[in-house]
Amino acid sequence: MHCLTVTYCRGMFLATFRGSLASLMRLKLEMQRLKRMTVVSWALRIQYGLQRMGPSFNNYLSRSYSSHSQQEKVDMSRFPVENIRNFSIIAHIDHGKSTLADRLLEMTGAIDKSHSNKQVLDKLQVERERGITVKAQTASLFYSHEGKTYLLNLIDTPGHVDFSYEVSRSLSACQGVVLVVDANEGIQAQTVANFFLAFEAQLTIIPIINKIDLKNADPDRVEKQIERIFDIPKEECIRVSAKLGTNVEQVLQTIVEKIPPPRADSADHLKALVFDSTFDHYRGVIAFVALFGGHVGKGDKVMSAHTLKTYEVNDVGILRPDELATDKLYAGQVGYLIAGMKAVKEAQIGDTLHLQEQPVKPLPGFKPAKPMVFAGMYPVDQSEYNNLRSAVEKLTLNDSSVTVHRDSSPALGAGWRLGFLGLLHMEVFNQRLEQEYNAAVILTVPTVPYKVILSSPKLIKEYGTEEITILNPTQFPDKSHVVEYLEPVVLGTVITPGDYIGRIMSLCQDRRAEQKSMVYIDDDRVMLKYLFPLNEIVVDFYDSLKSLSSGYASFDYEDAGYEPADLVKMDFLLNGCKVEELTTIVHRQKAHFIGKVICERLKDSIPRQLFEIAVQAAIGSKIIARENIKAYRKNVLAKCYGGDITRKMKLLKRQAEGKKKMRKIGNVEVPKDVFINVLKRQKDR
Repeated sequence: MHCLTVTYCRGMFLATFRGSLASLMRLKLEMQRLKRMTVVSWALRIQYGLQRMGPSFNNYLSRSYSSHSQQEKVDMSRFPVENIRNFSIIAHIDHGKSTLADRLLEMTGAIDKSHSNKQVLDKLQVERERGITVKAQTASLFYSHEGKTYLLNLIDTPGHVDFSYEVSRSLSACQGVVLVVDANEGIQAQTVANFFLAFEAQLTIIPIINKIDLKNADPDRVEKQIERIFDIPKEECIRVSAKLGTNVEQVLQTIVEKIPPPRADSADHLKALVFDSTFDHYRGVIAFVALFGGHVGKGDKVMSAHTLKTYEVNDVGILRPDELATDKLYAGQVGYLIAGMKAVKEAQIGDTLHLQEQPVKPLPGFKPAKPMVFAGMYPVDQSEYNNLRSAVEKLTLNDSSVTVHRDSSPALGAGWRLGFLGLLHMEVFNQRLEQEYNAAVILTVPTVPYKVILSSPKLIKEYGTEEITILNPTQFPDKSHVVEYLEPVVLGTVITPGDYIGRIMSLCQDRRAEQKSMVYIDDDRVMLKYLFPLNEIVVDFYDSLKSLSSGYASFDYEDAGYEPADLVKMDFLLNGCKVEELTTIVHRQKAHFIGKVICERLKDSIPRQLFEIAVQAAIGSKIIARENIKAYRKNVLAKCYGGDITRKMKLLKRQAEGKKKMRKIGNVEVPKDVFINVLKRQKDR
């Protein structure tokens, strides 16, 4: 009987596949009848038997049975607070955080085991292309240990210094961290920075030595480094190979045994901290929340402590790592919440959500990110301004460390002055705008924020204070109106093998750095601390450091305030016309050298025209460097095989007059990639 039924259904499916509309309708009615009889397994067998019948028919099947392919909702009430563990994975860049996260997901059944599981939590296209994590991602794992089922909420964090704000936000939703250290490279600069972030937050730290399967791995040396720098006994270190899955089970056991459960109570009023959010074109804002009290479910009326607006919850759930809807979320758990927020300004990172009839004291939230680099952003076409504004608002919702100020330029029109945590952060933001929102933009030369103490009563009255912050170099006041210029400085940490100390010290001195300390962390590696002017490291210091040390040195920095400096504003002119987007602020000692180098790079970067272009660097009215971009010219003497020289001179003179006329009326278009390329130092300069 079963065989007859399957044969009958297969015949019906085959008729459908051959294109008969009537057969398709009969098939749909038959499948609905099967669905009412709850014979879902039959349909799955039929689908398997007809895989060879073409992708179009398989697509039809998948649409018809999409409801059955979804997993059943998980009852989150069976995870009391004492069975919940919230933790982050932190490490230096490329030490294996995402690979370890993949193995944890596999071992707990969140994803199927497959050789294609590489950086599962790195969902952005820019992360796949660059091979780095730029956005913290959350996943909920179910793990059985000693007869109990635990809910492990994992947050995979970025490793680059430009995304340290993602790490600090993620730690606020955790009670412990897994600190991953490469068994080959050992402790790096960002390892130290991330450790102290977790240490200051008083989180439980589990040290993991990864990549023990590598040929040059030396876990004994790394254990000694961890014990010496972090004062963690080497017996607590777990040696793993995330790639092969070696000892990863021990990591899960240690997380359950050592990391404490969150301090929360389901009996309290609802307190939900929004620690991240993203925007969906159809569902609006998706808020990622950590519950510090109470519970929330579909249909609840919640209120924002920041905007005081009330919303009805449309959906809640957890990430495994894809969204999985649940009936409710309870205290101590981490998940997502959709409540019909359509405007990006309604979901503020660090906001507290509570039930409408049960107001609570807002949670502390997050310390605002302090931008280190500022750049102007303008649409290529001013008609795209509104579309670009919408794209920037949605992307800053997902990346709250970017600051936005409205700006305008005589040449580029209306735009924004954006603040970033570093140059890589700026490049990734620009790339995400292009990939996710199809937005074409022009980015100006990146600069750092300077402070100025004014002496002019007129300017003091205009700004309302003696000390002002300059974000746009074009607004840099003249020395005659200023008592003192102040530039931002950072305390930089460089960890390098001893063989490269001499080269790195020369590089730091060349960048006007002041050495603070030098400590040997083991027999081979040295930790150097320098006080750097931020302007000297923000563009290409990291690239130069990697080149000089064959990729072995690492770098991290933290804000160290402002110090007095002798600064000047340098303008660049093309055929006598000032290009405000290239205006930059430099130290007076380096002004001539930097002006000459940038003029040479502009000469190489700007396309040749039919007329000659004069590229000049100027401080005030004084020209300090000049380069000429030769014009394209036709050989007007090609047809002159002989004859008098006056004939040739007449043709050349006529051509020169035409070039002179074109130079007066011609416009020079600066390609958008020039603004960043001209500032990057080249090896031969």
